[in-house]
Formats: sequence, C-alpha cells, structure tokens
Amino acid sequence: MSARPPSVPGEAPVHGEGDPVEEHEPAFTRLAIGRIALVAGAAAVVGLGVVGGGWVAAALTVGVVAVGGFPILEEAWEAVPARRMTMELSMTIALLAALAIGEFLTVLVIVAFVLFAEELEKVTVSRGRRAIEELLAFLPRRVFVRRDGEVREVDAEEVRPGDVVVVKPGSRVPVDGTVVAGLSSVDQSAITGESLPVEKVPGAGAYAGTMNQAGSLEIRTERLGRDTTFGQILVAVERAERTRAPIQKTADRLAGYLVYFTLAMAAITAVVTGDARATISVVIAAGACGIAAGTPLAILGAVGRSAREGAILKGGIALEVLGRADTVVLDKTGTLTFGRPEVVALRPAAGMGEGELLEAAAMAERPSEHPVARAILARAAGLPTRDPDRFESLPGMGVRATVDGTEILAGSRAFLAERGIPLPPPGATPSTGTEVLVARAGRLLGTIEVADALRPEAAEAVSALRAMGIRTLLLTGDVKVVAEEVGVRLGVDEVEAGMLPQDKLERVRALVKAGRTVAMVGDGVNDAPALVEASVGIAMGTGTDVARECAGAVLIGDDLMRLVETIRIARRCRRIIYANFAGTIGVDALAMALAAMGLLTPIFAAVVHVSSELAFILNSARLLVRPRPAGEESARTGAASGARAA
Repeated sequence: MSARPPSVPGEAPVHGEGDPVEEHEPAFTRLAIGRIALVAGAAAVVGLGVVGGGWVAAALTVGVVAVGGFPILEEAWEAVPARRMTMELSMTIALLAALAIGEFLTVLVIVAFVLFAEELEKVTVSRGRRAIEELLAFLPRRVFVRRDGEVREVDAEEVRPGDVVVVKPGSRVPVDGTVVAGLSSVDQSAITGESLPVEKVPGAGAYAGTMNQAGSLEIRTERLGRDTTFGQILVAVERAERTRAPIQKTADRLAGYLVYFTLAMAAITAVVTGDARATISVVIAAGACGIAAGTPLAILGAVGRSAREGAILKGGIALEVLGRADTVVLDKTGTLTFGRPEVVALRPAAGMGEGELLEAAAMAERPSEHPVARAILARAAGLPTRDPDRFESLPGMGVRATVDGTEILAGSRAFLAERGIPLPPPGATPSTGTEVLVARAGRLLGTIEVADALRPEAAEAVSALRAMGIRTLLLTGDVKVVAEEVGVRLGVDEVEAGMLPQDKLERVRALVKAGRTVAMVGDGVNDAPALVEASVGIAMGTGTDVARECAGAVLIGDDLMRLVETIRIARRCRRIIYANFAGTIGVDALAMALAAMGLLTPIFAAVVHVSSELAFILNSARLLVRPRPAGEESARTGAASGARAA
C-alpha cells in the first residue's frame, strides 16, 4: 500500500520518470464501513442459521463476497496478468476452495477480518505522513515584503530570492534565509526537532515553517518552495516512497516466496491428509503482508522521523546503507570545526594582562581584512580601540601600525624577530593554530593563538559513534600537527592529514573496496568527490550547495549529534524489518503446521493471519512515535543551538 505525500504549496510534485504513484485512500470511509458491516451481517445470518444451508446460504455468501470483498478480489485479479503471486490472490484461491466445500461461514468471516485489517493498516500507514502533511499549514499564503522602503503584503508565490520578508510575532517564517534586522526567538521544533526556541539576531539563519515568537524579524530570502529545508523534507518523504531500497525488494521477494511455499504446503497437505478443511486452513494461515506492508512502513517512518530529528534522507537506499555503516569518514574544516578562525588562547608576556595584549592587537589589525584579523577584532569587541594613525600590511608576515606615535607590530615570529623584538624560544608554549605575536614600543606583549574552533558537540558525537561500534576516520588537508591534535581531542580512531580532494576520494574508494560500508561527512566543494564515492554521503546543512547535492543525506544546520541520531534511527529501522522477517516466517511455519495437522480451523487460521499481520505492521509503526527528549538533553540541544545562532 503506497501513498503520495504532499507537495510544497504552489509547486508541482516531483516524480521520477515512469514512477507509478498510487493515491492514498483514507481509512474507514463510509464505503469501507459499509462493506465490513455487510459482510459481518451476512456472517451473523449464516452463522445463526437464519437462512439455513444449501443454495440460499451459497447465493448469499457469493453475493456478499462479490460486493463487500470487491477490493480483495480486485487486487487478486490485477495480480494474474502481472504474473505476481500475492496474498490477495492466494487468499482468493482459499476462499474459492472454501466455497466449493460449503464453508460459507468461514468465507464470510475471513473476508470481514481481512477488510477490517486493511482499514487498520491504512490508519497505521497514514500516521507515517500525518506529521509531514501537517507541515503544509505552516507556510503562510500571504507574506509581508519590504520593497522600495515600504512593507507590502503579497502572495507567497510572488516572493523571489533576495526579497526581504517581514515576519511579525506569532507568524510563520515563509522562506529560508538570513536575518538582516530584528531580534526574536523562533520555535524550530517542527523542522529541526529542537525543543527550546532559538534566539535570532542579524546574521542568523532562519527556516521556512518555523514560528516567530517574540519580536519582528526581517529575513533576506535565499531559498523558496521546494528548495527550502521545509520543502526538502517533503520531497525526501516523496522520494523515499518512490524509490525501492534493496531491503524492500528483498521483502517483496520473500513475501512472494512465502506465498509459493504456502501453496506447496497446501498441496502436500491435500495429498497426505485428503482433508479439504486442513488444506484451506494452511493457505489462510500464512500472512506475508507483515513483510510486504511492514517494510515500506518502517522505511517511511524512519525517513519521517529522521526529518523531524534534523536530517533529510534522500530515499530508502540512503537509509538502508546508513543502517549498515561501520565506518564514518569526517572532514575537519566546516564539519568538526566551524570553518572560521577564532581566538582560542591569549598568552600575555610576563607583567602584561590579556586585555592589554588584545587591545593592542585589535588596534593594529583594525584596517586589515585578513580572516585572522577579523577573529582578533571579534574577540576584542567591547574593548576601547581606535583606528591606527598609520597602517602597513606585509602579506605573509604581519602588520605594522602606529597609534599615538607608538609602533605596534602583530604577526609571525620571523616578522617580529626581524625587527629586533626579544622573543622566547620557539616551542615554549604548544600551539596547533596560527600564532600572532604582538609587540608595542619594542616590547613583546604576548601571543594570540587563532584556530578553527571545534564544534562543542563534536567530541560527544565521535564518542557516540565509537560506542555504536563504528570506526571513525578524520581526513583533512590541514597540517599533520593540527590534524593530530584535533584527532586526540575528539578521540578519532585514525587521522590522515595533508590530503587533497583526490587523496580523500582515493582513500574512501579504498575503504569501500575493502568491504567497509562508509558514511562520508563533509561540507565543502572539495568533499564532493568523496561524498559521491562513499557508500552514503552526508552533507552539513551549512555546507556548499555542491556538497548537499552530491550527498545522500543532509543534516539540517550543523549539529553533529543529528548524524548520530539518524544512524540510530536507521539501525532501529533495520532491526525492526529483520524482526518482521523472522517473526512472519516463524508464525507462518507454526500456523501452517498446526493447520496441516487439523489443529487449526479455517476461522482460527484467519484470526492468526490477520493478528500476525497487524502485529508486524504495528511493530514497524513504532518508528512513527517520537519519544520526548529528556529535559537535560533538550536544554543542552536548545542552548547550544541558541548559542550558535547568536
């Protein structure tokens, strides 16, 4: 049973060429209830002997089954020209056989059970997309846009990239973009799963479908419709239903084999026992629908659950491979780190203070556009600094500035040594970043270390991956000393430094060739080849468009714990599917054995069939239930996200 998920408002749904898409029928409609009531009523009439036996009961049974059981008969008929042996076809064969030997009550009870079970199955499957469908209401149809200095209300379809939309308190954000004005807190739980509101200030990112809570925000539009994070969630669910993961194909084959095995067992039972009732019970007892229907439901639930937890999986194949991953390859810059330099240490010289060191460096670096200078100025925000009277930049060395007639130097060790500044011996203090030595009036003030800061959750994520038995490997183009320091701090199993994009590609290719199931995590253009070559590529949501396009999964935002949670979901999905496989085979084998020995009547065989089918479908539906995070974990996630946004 397959259903088509919703599309982004104002956009056409995406379908692959030649992909069949079945419309989802609502459960327990008046027609469905009428069919069940008709068949159940006829069963009561026949069972109580109101019409007696003979041709009257036969005519009533045939007529009621033809009308009430039409959906079963229709699916069985469609399987004949397609040469597919389905449970509907095998069940129809059993019904015809039961009719032939006068088991009218059995026929009616079986049809009533199956009709009711299919409606319950529809209810269960619909839960897999209900949360996604509810997101449709999150995007406003009318949007306030600032144009020509005025705020105008326009249709959402009229908004274009670059437009500045105004989001008032209590309104949904209609686009993905960057906050350019305003201060507020935004509830992102529907998109990222964060339980606490995230503070939004100018420069922070915003997601379509999230709720603005406090102040007014002005957001410059970057992505619209299907290109937004919200749209990608819907597209991911649609793609997951249209693509057939290898495990789903295995499930379909296994279900078909089970049907053939059932018919073979029925034939053997007929030959050995000559008991028609036992033979029919064998056919009725087997239920492969727990495999055939439970598998796509589990995949759908896992994809939807992952989306709510902050990861967009591009189909069931990515989900399945992620569930088997035994090696995670990590890029450093932009993945384990923020991808921008920050001041990580202040080491003032003897007799100097950190404030004095930082203030002098900031005044010297104020005119510079170098990333290191920007990092120092960001750290010095709030200190009383001013522009230098004179400024000179020496590329690759440092800067020289004059403030109130006093010369300030900021740069490399060689730069200051060349100008006669007394320096401590090299290596006196360990450093894995860029050292900026600062001197004023010929005297060393100290050293500022600038490095690409690690993400606060990176060590926790690596530790969680290792606890799951996954080997972690850091591949980076950075120098060896920096890479090894990062590896030690995070607890990565293996570190390889100085790698060009081609080197990363070859390393990932070698891992895959060696039989490893590799998940590659990256964010930049240089990671794209390795993302494609890996068993499954995972792109950071804050990464480049190329990386996101090449990956099989995209993390919303930049929290690496979402990667860990997604792998957990994928593994749980895999366990549930295999539990359904084993359970279905075990229950069917036992039920068929009991039926062949005459210990299971046709009616009780039908009960076993329907009960086991629903049990395994409900087992798959467990992925649709989203547990509430512990308060401490919720606070950690929300606080960390808020800090990053700010």
